[in-house]
Amino acid sequence: MAIRPLDDRLVIEVSEAETTTAGGIVLPDTAKEKPQEGVIKAVGKGLLLPTGKRASFAVKKGDRVLFGKYSGTDVKVDGKEFKILRESELLARYDG
Repeated sequence: MAIRPLDDRLVIEVSEAETTTAGGIVLPDTAKEKPQEGVIKAVGKGLLLPTGKRASFAVKKGDRVLFGKYSGTDVKVDGKEFKILRESELLARYDG
């Protein structure tokens, strides 16, 4: 991966938006809701503490996570959408 996050930041590959509803209706691009979930692709070294040590992460590469609708920064690399955000902006880790 060409993106290497700094400190307590994470790089998350955003999941694809749903293209159809549960009833089978195909949604146009303007009606698709922006996904708030993804998979962690890279983690930084951890937050630098006043003691000079680094804090450890509660999540790791490969974890599926949920994040806020307006959190982080959206970037596009090689045609894929990624989100860069701090660990504190994560809402949950899940297995779904």
